[in-house]
Amino acid sequence: MSIISSINRQIVPIHREGYLFILAFVVATVVLFLIWQPLGWIGLILTIWCCYFFRDPARVTPLREGLVISPADGRVSMIASAVPPLELGLSTTPMTRVSIFMNVFDCHVNRSPVAGRIAKIVYRPGLFLNADLDKASDDNERSSLIIESGGERYGVVQIAGLIARRIVSFAHEGDMTSAGERFGLIRFGSRVDVYLPEGVQPLVGLGQTCIAGETVIADARGNDPARSYRTH
Repeated sequence: MSIISSINRQIVPIHREGYLFILAFVVATVVLFLIWQPLGWIGLILTIWCCYFFRDPARVTPLREGLVISPADGRVSMIASAVPPLELGLSTTPMTRVSIFMNVFDCHVNRSPVAGRIAKIVYRPGLFLNADLDKASDDNERSSLIIESGGERYGVVQIAGLIARRIVSFAHEGDMTSAGERFGLIRFGSRVDVYLPEGVQPLVGLGQTCIAGETVIADARGNDPARSYRTH
């Protein structure tokens, strides 16, 4: 029973943004089977992957003022001091940036890191470099948000990657959002950056795997010092 529950939690439901893609994969698979059976089996495997990519499992979000929750599934690829995208007007001085890289096997539904008001959303077209690269923050297509929460302002930036070709936003300026609430999706490999207010220390380490809507990446109200990590 626990195995079935685990499968259900990871695979279903599928986000509506994936329906057309899955249908296209199904049609292509049928055609491939008609052309040559081995090609059809390859199409079937890709169709299963497409369903897996667009999964939107429920998440259990910790609720407490000051907690900053991971906006994406994936690996912490960078923790650095960087100036937020200039179009946001968030800060002209460097802020602590936590970057979470999503590969093509991660769930790509993005969730709000904090509860608050979405004060600004800015879309900027750009390149499609590997999202794991530092310069992708400046050069790639991106959608940037400012979320006002507890008197602080957080920057959240969706960055398209090497394969990604569309950033989908579900949020609008002026919306009130809850921590862990879905605000967007990036198709096929990408990255999400979170810019933390001054004095807020990250509580995750490089290479750590995060779960959107569940993993605490910082605590704006806590007194925890910066943590150290080891790989083993």
